[in-house]
Amino acid sequence: MIVRAATKNDIDAILLLLYELGRPKPRTKSKKTMFEKQILQYIKEKQLVVAQVNSEVIGVISMILTPRLNQTRLEMYIPELVVSRTHQKMGIGKALINHAMLLAKKENCFRIRLESGHARKESHKFYSHLGFDQYAKTFKLDLEK
Repeated sequence: MIVRAATKNDIDAILLLLYELGRPKPRTKSKKTMFEKQILQYIKEKQLVVAQVNSEVIGVISMILTPRLNQTRLEMYIPELVVSRTHQKMGIGKALINHAMLLAKKENCFRIRLESGHARKESHKFYSHLGFDQYAKTFKLDLEK
């Protein structure tokens, strides 16, 4: 397995992984193009990393470094971490998190934060095993209905 920076050639594989996570599939060509542009922006900002076995992309992690008003150091936020169902429980998610941790330390972040849906019990165990603590409740307000 190789963990590496994502490239433009990985966009289709990344989209498939996001759909596997439950992210919405684009209903129009223009929406798909918009999703591809968003992924390309993450790639340009070096905030998208993939795990690859042979020539297949089987995992992806996105990272955002952001300032906080009450901190002097950055926070790393992980919006997406996906490993294909056929490759889970093989250390791939851990390798992606370890990569994020190295980057967070290099950037002198004060913490790494992520969210996980209530139903993802196995994911919660995974994050706890890696040392993450549950500390907050998340709220949302959908504006597109």
